[in-house]
Amino acid sequence: MNGFWNALMGLGPQLSAHVLLSASAIALGILVALPLAVWASRSPPVARVTLGFASLVQTIPALALLALFFPILLSLRAVFGEGLPTLGFLPALLALALYALLPILRNAVTAQANLDPGVLEAADGVGMTKWQKLKLIEAPLSAPFIMAGIRTASVWTIGAATLATTIGQPSLGDPIFAGLQTQNWVLVLAGCFASAGLALITDALLGLIERGMASRKRGLAIGGMAAVALGIAAALFAQFGGGERDRILIGAKGFSEQYVLARLIGQRLKAKGYAVEYRDGLGSAVAHSAVSSGDIDLLVDYTGTIWANQMKRSDNPAREQMYAEISEWEQQTSGTKVLGRMGFENAYGLAVRRDVADARNLNSIADLANIAPQLTIGGDPEFFERPEWIAVRDAYGLRFGQNRNFAPTFMYNALRSGEADAISAYTSDGRIAADNLVVLDDPAGAFPNYDAILLVSPDRAEDAALLSALTPVIDTIDVDAMREANYAVDRDTDKLTPDEAARMLATRVGL
Repeated sequence: MNGFWNALMGLGPQLSAHVLLSASAIALGILVALPLAVWASRSPPVARVTLGFASLVQTIPALALLALFFPILLSLRAVFGEGLPTLGFLPALLALALYALLPILRNAVTAQANLDPGVLEAADGVGMTKWQKLKLIEAPLSAPFIMAGIRTASVWTIGAATLATTIGQPSLGDPIFAGLQTQNWVLVLAGCFASAGLALITDALLGLIERGMASRKRGLAIGGMAAVALGIAAALFAQFGGGERDRILIGAKGFSEQYVLARLIGQRLKAKGYAVEYRDGLGSAVAHSAVSSGDIDLLVDYTGTIWANQMKRSDNPAREQMYAEISEWEQQTSGTKVLGRMGFENAYGLAVRRDVADARNLNSIADLANIAPQLTIGGDPEFFERPEWIAVRDAYGLRFGQNRNFAPTFMYNALRSGEADAISAYTSDGRIAADNLVVLDDPAGAFPNYDAILLVSPDRAEDAALLSALTPVIDTIDVDAMREANYAVDRDTDKLTPDEAARMLATRVGL
């Protein structure tokens, strides 16, 4: 129980960021929805179009809607300049505001449509202008119904805002995603509890405002508004009360090794006096684009991923040649600096349980191809869309009976429980040895090299002090040390947090 409360008490920065994001999205949704509602109440075609659009947005999963704004803003950056952010607050704000639109708009339009015609005729009869009628009659009568829509939108938005973690915006999704990946259920519960508590408190305060409007008790409505304003002010102070600092933003993809390496780098920079923030849970393409565009400052990436996904190369040269070409390509295309290799490789490999390998006489991927139609393969959420999988599939003629997607951690659980017969394992993962798995040979060389490399954004590429602080981590970490640190986070009992595992790793490699 102490662990839960400690985790909950440590969520202050994520909570304040979540409050500001949700409040901003609701405010923007209100600013868009109310004028549209007035227009729609006076024009049935406008009502059909606006409500249809808002309903269409609701059919898009929130995670997909958040992700879609990344390429949109990336394209707009070419028009509006490098100052336009493509990750973090702005795309999350726009997506969540769209998501909040429907309940506010629908309630406002319905309220307008159901106003007593006699009251409106009386207003016309005394010579009120359209603006006076809206201000003095329509708005006060519609306000309780509009507030009900705002309450619904607020609860939806607070829940959906946890997904903003995936596009680099700090939120209460940070502990949820990190906890799911590392199977730290205390973190997951703390994030869920905080998000649910925030939604309930917000709903109660907005309900207070709604009751005040409905009963014409101005004190009740003003009290609710004051409480909401105080909450937002507290979040603003928590986020910006310390003043602006020059912060180093370290990106991490959504698996344990990335969390550990990001903390290892961050701890070293903090020791040198830098302010550090983390952007966790990023997808491969998003993470690489973010460091190339300067939305994050540092990222550990992998040569094979860049080679296949970003450079769109299908050949498989020697390790040194691949590294040299990637370094040159990064410099020429974006000015991103490849500071160096971390010292280990984390390659993709197809893994099976040892008892299955022995029973089926599986030594290589070629052996697996013969029985693949009878088997289920599990991969991480992006594996089956990656060029590396397509290359391996085509090189060996792999046609599995079923392809299933799992979060990286749950792939291993699926293999252990028999939900999958083979998985796309990571070769630096400590669970390969712990679960007694066999990584099948790749005689065709279809998988490229996956040396872990440290990327520095163009904005920081000439920062001599920063580069000097980072240089000691280059070519320092061997694969055994990385496996040990990864397994310390992923094991079922006596788990370490990524921070603790990073300190252990630093000690192990002499940092």
